[in-house]
Amino acid sequence: MKTNALATAAALAALGAFGCARHGSDSPGAAATAGEPGVPAPGHYLLTGEVISVDSVQNTLRVRHEEVKGLMPAMMMDFGVSAGDAAQVRPGQRIRAELVPDQKSGFRLERIWPDDKVLKETVEAGARQLREDTHNRGKSAYREVGETVPDFALYDQSGGVVQSARFRGKQLLINFIFTRCPDATKCPAATAKMMAVQKLAREARVKNLELISITLDAAYDTPGVLHDYATARSIDTSNFSFLTGPENAIKDLLTQFGVIAEFRGDLLVHTLTTLLVNENGKIVHRADGSLWEPGDFVAKMEQR
Repeated sequence: MKTNALATAAALAALGAFGCARHGSDSPGAAATAGEPGVPAPGHYLLTGEVISVDSVQNTLRVRHEEVKGLMPAMMMDFGVSAGDAAQVRPGQRIRAELVPDQKSGFRLERIWPDDKVLKETVEAGARQLREDTHNRGKSAYREVGETVPDFALYDQSGGVVQSARFRGKQLLINFIFTRCPDATKCPAATAKMMAVQKLAREARVKNLELISITLDAAYDTPGVLHDYATARSIDTSNFSFLTGPENAIKDLLTQFGVIAEFRGDLLVHTLTTLLVNENGKIVHRADGSLWEPGDFVAKMEQR
């Protein structure tokens, strides 16, 4: 029954929630909201423009940017970026980013988001649909085993938009993590188990499996940050996607999947949930907490 599921979620919040401190000096509201222009962190500037060229060896972008209010007129400049950002942007793409003063290079770009109109409209439409769905479901927002997963549209680690329709006809394993989680027994362990499922499923000849990790920290976990996270762990992303997007869309997904996550100062307190979704989009199994075994999930997958 719904009431039992909600009671379970409440118990998890009280007993199974984990606290993961965030690295760095970022305050919860400092970063621009994913999917929105937002307000840059103190000492940073909002930059929008078009990527002219990418140097993935030096990790620099040449950008023709608009006026940076309070700092510089419109011009074309080279900026240092992370390896993940250099890998997920392309010439001709419009971006928005935080312009950060750097003693060595003058300026660098951080928290880069696609600024393509079509992509933004797709993600924003998905967020509005999720908000309406969560609102309409009300106290029944939590989706039980046997119910269909909600529709969504988010950015992946390559900067592309991933819509839930892409996974129709496939089995899906979903969890929630964030890249700055420093506790090895929490998000890093959850990612390691997802990787183990990926390996075991291949060995068992499980077909049509996709894995998804959705960030709990959308303001920080940009596509480039997620790209770096996957690369650092040598993750095979051929069927493993890391997703981010508007914070309100992430919150609605958390509500519908029964995941509790909130910042208390610099501490992100959250529960852990892993869900198996069948080829018809229905939740067929879930494990709350960190004590589940990859082999148990693989055993529940249809082997075709």
